[in-house]
Amino acid sequence: MRKRNESVTVEHERAAAAAAVPGPLDKGCSLRRSLRLPASAAAEGMKRPLGRRYGLWFRLRKLLLWLLGMYIAIPFLVKLCPAIQAKLVFLNFVRVPYFIDLKRPQDQGLNHTCNYYLQPEEDVTIGVWHTVPAALWKNARGKDQPWFEEALGFSHPVILYLHGNAGTRGGDHRVELYKVLSSLGYHVVTFDYRGWGDSIGSPSERGMTYDALHVFDWIKARSGDNPVYIWGHSLGTGVATNLVRRLCERETPPDALILESPFTNIREEARSHPFSIYRYFPGFDWFFLDPITTSGIKFANDENVKYISCSLLILHAEDDPVVPFHLGKKLYNIAATSRSFRDYKVQFVPFHTDLGYRHKYIYRSPELPRILR
Repeated sequence: MRKRNESVTVEHERAAAAAAVPGPLDKGCSLRRSLRLPASAAAEGMKRPLGRRYGLWFRLRKLLLWLLGMYIAIPFLVKLCPAIQAKLVFLNFVRVPYFIDLKRPQDQGLNHTCNYYLQPEEDVTIGVWHTVPAALWKNARGKDQPWFEEALGFSHPVILYLHGNAGTRGGDHRVELYKVLSSLGYHVVTFDYRGWGDSIGSPSERGMTYDALHVFDWIKARSGDNPVYIWGHSLGTGVATNLVRRLCERETPPDALILESPFTNIREEARSHPFSIYRYFPGFDWFFLDPITTSGIKFANDENVKYISCSLLILHAEDDPVVPFHLGKKLYNIAATSRSFRDYKVQFVPFHTDLGYRHKYIYRSPELPRILR
């Protein structure tokens, strides 16, 4: 009886041990059970990428709405504060290249250049550079301002250069032009308008024109019978035609006027400028162009040329991205048919797109000496 009970017990333990060892089917089921995630964890895992995607879209939509709001608000801001538009026209607060000492033109490779300061009006001081012809380079070394002023009376023509907006008289492309003109035998006198560079005063069209008139008279008082030409570039063409119109009205015209990359008037230039992202904005003229006029800024080259009586040369690159080529051509057509030029030569010189002179590299043209002659 005891043996039978023992055998039953042994068989029972073997059966229990066999039940404890999983078979192939049981192994798969237990593995699936161990890999199955709790329902809450699975739901949380699905929500996480959806939440991340939703958060990214929300931030993007918020940014787009902010940009749209700014785009719509800026026209109203400009309309309410015309001074903003004036700043964008002059860009006198943009000083490039940075960290140059305008008192030391020799640092820019202009070893035969002297720095002056003139005072067109009370509380206005303008910085001037005078570069003598390259033929006088050796004589100019170590000389002071009185010698440079006297040198204007030597037998060399003088160019008064009026630069465009932004930067200073020490801008890279401007310095390169001074070197070219100096090598061709010209004195080059250039300056920063009030409010530009190290010149003192607040910028305005009237002030810029008066500064140019003051420098022209300063040159004429020292240059004797030497020819004096006026060269304006970009926005400086507006100053140049304002100046020459006044000179012609008082019967003291320059010997010639050179306009590089000119426009017709500031309204047409602003409308054609590649950075005019609002040109298709409803009411563009009312929002953006009228404030320019309200600020007293016209630079009406197309009107000025009707009152100018001296030789005129217009230079314009076909690939100019800042002042469109067609504006320079249009200005030439107006000048060529003006009665004020009937006794003077009016010439338009285009530079092909393939040359890559764009807005400020016409000085690189090997044809420039012949053109100026």
